[in-house]
Order: sequence, then structure tokens, then C-alpha cells
Amino acid sequence: MPRLPALRIVPADAVSRVAAVSIAETLAGAVDARGVAHWATTGGSAAPGIYAALGSAPLAGSVDWSRVHTWWGDDRFVRHDDPLSNVLPIATLGLPAWTLHPVPTEAALDLGHDPAWAAARYAEALTGALPADGSGDPVFDLVVLGVGPDGHILSVFPGSAAWDATAACVAVPAPTHIEPHVARVTIHPRLVAAARSVLVVTAGASKAANLGRAWTGDDARELPVRAARLRTATWVLDEAAAAGLPGA
Repeated sequence: MPRLPALRIVPADAVSRVAAVSIAETLAGAVDARGVAHWATTGGSAAPGIYAALGSAPLAGSVDWSRVHTWWGDDRFVRHDDPLSNVLPIATLGLPAWTLHPVPTEAALDLGHDPAWAAARYAEALTGALPADGSGDPVFDLVVLGVGPDGHILSVFPGSAAWDATAACVAVPAPTHIEPHVARVTIHPRLVAAARSVLVVTAGASKAANLGRAWTGDDARELPVRAARLRTATWVLDEAAAAGLPGA
């Protein structure tokens, strides 16, 4: 069976709405099936539009957010109210505070600790709250991923040493090849494969070449978005981002 995700190519102005519908359906289904849902959300340019769609008609009220726990796939090593943080945009949804589980970068900064400390604490939180797969890795109901211009997902960049880590969360040195040049904390990319569902959301012609390479190649260390080429995944792309896919 081919290891290919479901593919949805939509107009650029529909990417956020289509992604939000998929998120709402997946989370509501998880709550119906298990009474609670755990998802890892993303940052970057995709997040604000997705949150706006989730908080507006017809999706507003379609998810019982009191039963949904929100985690982050990665974040920069900054305070949560910093414009560089992935936490700030979700405030527009007004979710219950006790359901939000950001990477503890603020605690690390307040206590004078480094990103490795924040990564270790986040790994403990995840493994304590989420069900585990046969390898002991936390299992999300949904992982939402953006794609960087270099083909990275989470804060796992091409050639990243994160692949060699054993923990569920990893500290990442500040990248020099892409902005912002800030240290990060990321979940391990193997948690993408462990998730029940994966949603890749990206748009723009600058992504087309790497997405085309990702659709056919196998080396995720070289091009991390290949780690999301899974049968459990759906890729929502606009026409420009999809232009490099085979047969496009």
C-alpha cells in the first residue's frame, strides 16, 4: 500500500477554513470516542487564520473545548506573550486556561534554566497526560503542522540532530539559516508518526519545490516534511504550494 497522505488542493483563501473544518471534525470525533482529545497545534503564518475560522460560524460551538487539551508541537525559547511565541495567536479562541499546555519556556526563563530544561519538563508533562503507543511515546489525536521554506516541520530542520534524541521533546539550538535566530523546543518528529491523525497546512509558491521532493523521496533527515507523508495524514495545500507535486 502506498505511503501517501490524503491530498486536498484548495484556493489560497480557503486553506485556513478547510484546515479548521478538518481540525474541528477530528477533535469532536476524538471527544465522542474517548471523552477527551489531545492535539498539538502549530505556529507560523497558518495559525491565526485557522484560529479565526475555528472561532467563527459555522465552526464556533462545534467542539467542546472543555474536553480538548491543546499542546504545541514546538515553540521558540521566549516568553508566551512575546510576538515570536507560538502561544500568543491562540488567545483569540478564548479557550479554558486549564486546557492549554504551552512549552514551559516562561518557567525556564524565570528560573534561569535553558531550553533543555524546558524540553525535559514538557516531555514529562506529555508522557504523564497522553496515552502511549507500544514504544511508550505519547499519542496525540491530532498533530497540525506547517511547513517552513526549507522543508522543516516543528523545529526539526534539515539535518537536525533532533532525530537522534530519545526523549519525547528536544531542545534545538538557534538556527542560523532561517529566521528568527532563536533557540527552540520541539516534540520529537517520531511523535508525528505516532499520532492518530496528522494535518499539514501550507500555502505559497515558495513551498512548491520542497513539497514536490517530499512527495517522492524518503530521507526525512534531509527534508523533514517527508516525516508527514503518512497514511494517517491529510495535506491541505493551495494551488501554488501544490504546483511541484508529481502530475500537478
